[in-house]
Amino acid sequence: MGQPEQAESNGQVVLDEDVLREPGESAAQEDGEGRDDDFEPLPERSWRTTGDFIGVAVVAVVAVVASLVVWFTSDARNTVSQVGSSQVNPLQPVTVLPPSLAESWRAPSSATPVPVNLDSVVVTGDGGEVVGRDARTGEVRWRYARDWPLCTVSTAWGRVFAVHRKDTNCSEVTTLEAASGKRGPQRNGDAELGTRLLNEGSHVLTTGESFVEVYRRDDLVRSMEYGRLRAIVNAGKQPRPDCTYGSFAVTGGKVAVLERCYSQDPSDRLTVLKPNPEKSDEPQVISTTVVGEKGTRVVAVTATRVAVAMPGKLVVFDADTGGLVSEHAVDVTAAELEGDPPGRVVPTFTSTANTYWFTGSKTIALSSADLAPLWVVDGTLGAGTTLAGRLLLPTPTGLKVVDQVSGGQVAEIPVDRGDYRGPVEMATEGPVVLEQRGDTLVALR
Repeated sequence: MGQPEQAESNGQVVLDEDVLREPGESAAQEDGEGRDDDFEPLPERSWRTTGDFIGVAVVAVVAVVASLVVWFTSDARNTVSQVGSSQVNPLQPVTVLPPSLAESWRAPSSATPVPVNLDSVVVTGDGGEVVGRDARTGEVRWRYARDWPLCTVSTAWGRVFAVHRKDTNCSEVTTLEAASGKRGPQRNGDAELGTRLLNEGSHVLTTGESFVEVYRRDDLVRSMEYGRLRAIVNAGKQPRPDCTYGSFAVTGGKVAVLERCYSQDPSDRLTVLKPNPEKSDEPQVISTTVVGEKGTRVVAVTATRVAVAMPGKLVVFDADTGGLVSEHAVDVTAAELEGDPPGRVVPTFTSTANTYWFTGSKTIALSSADLAPLWVVDGTLGAGTTLAGRLLLPTPTGLKVVDQVSGGQVAEIPVDRGDYRGPVEMATEGPVVLEQRGDTLVALR
């Protein structure tokens, strides 16, 4: 009841027309009586009008412009990646010292605080460009460039690390294959301007004045944040977020940092951290202790010891407890320890025999067992490097060849550095001796 009655006609359902008629409308009206016989249906509208064409054109232009904007602002357009061969001819280490060394090639490299070399390849970084070069000739094997300036370049785990500056910090971290320059894992971080990368073995630390972070080896996931976080998720987890940091040193499983918390401490504070706590924003402190003086620097850290330089002495602490182990008189002045070292990293070089510390005027050998001073060479320009089992120490006139056990001078190799008089960071790649002289990398053979 109240529903249209239905009848079947030729297999189709037909509705009763009287039921569907509007109230007051007769069948005659429906058949045409009383209706306007001049009524005509509206013509079918064609979309091919001038307005339609204009609308389609506008949409097409907007799409093209949007695509161009994305392209011109994309990382892909602003990146140059010229890869080379993955095959290299390994340079064999030398067993006999060369009678002389002369400049083989040089390249601008303001972004490498120390020579960067790996698997017979020397890497230079300048402006926004990282270049892999043949160690012997300096010829370009590959290049990687961004439209952002480089913060620093380093190596870890058989890869080259390039850190570019974006906006207000050194946020873009890219790994590159040393031989070919092929890109590997990348990440965006929060490293501060002026950062250095320190390879702990399984992790990489970015240094900074008020914030540091650690990336783990496999995927560059951030494993630790320490200091003044940019975005706090869990408040109250950082032990001293208002401190500043003066220097860093790392070893397997340990990060040593010299903190300045003068609002609560009477002197500098030495803290040893675990690089991979359970939660990245909840640091795990292995030990922390107030060292008793201001103007100090972390020189080196081992599995059990941390060496801290103070005016006139080197103080060694237990890495696990923070307790004082020993003090050693050294000829290091307060002026040499004033301020922070470049990148907040004290110039050192570690060989299989010892750790060598450049104070600014001399090189001091430290025992690899307990970091106690062993011997001193005055008048040097850096911590040096090794070649054919001997220690090479840069001096104003060339290189002193030193016995690693006794510290006695074995020979001297003259090197002409022209007008350059500053500190020299060194490394070797096979028979090639590398010198970082300020913003320039020089290869000697």
